[in-house]
Amino acid sequence: MPEIVLVIGGARSGKSRFAQNLALDLGKDRVTYLATALPIDEEMTERIARHKLDRPRNWKTIEISDDLVSVVKEIKTKVVLLDCLSLYISKLQEKGLSEEEILENLNLFANQSRSYKLTVIIVSNEVGGGIVPDNFSARKYRDLLGLANQQVASQASNVYLLVAGVPLKIKGTDC
Repeated sequence: MPEIVLVIGGARSGKSRFAQNLALDLGKDRVTYLATALPIDEEMTERIARHKLDRPRNWKTIEISDDLVSVVKEIKTKVVLLDCLSLYISKLQEKGLSEEEILENLNLFANQSRSYKLTVIIVSNEVGGGIVPDNFSARKYRDLLGLANQQVASQASNVYLLVAGVPLKIKGTDC
């Protein structure tokens, strides 16, 4: 049954690994991986390489720049893993999209995914539990990602919070 699943947590909480295992359980080897990271420096290049090694080689990978909605038409599997919403939001913000445009983009993606009967697992960072950033652009990003996470969570049938590698189901039928 198609659904949206949100996997959220802090840095190095085990979000991606948990989401990949969930995708394997749901889609076996028929998963499309939507990658949002760009190799902007050596550390990020190494991080991307590790992520590639961690996931099955037969998963189809689509690198996302800024338009999730048009990508849905390219997907040939029923299970999709978007890793991660945090970087995607950052890209859209850097391109100058407004908060309203970004949230509408996510809403259109969710609607399009449902119309194509996809199960979409979305990985995102929980950024609201830390200190308040000391500059406007960082606060603006944190606030926008918080709103995006809320929007995705409201549309999700299941939401998992990862803490120290432990998944806590915070929304879903067996909570």
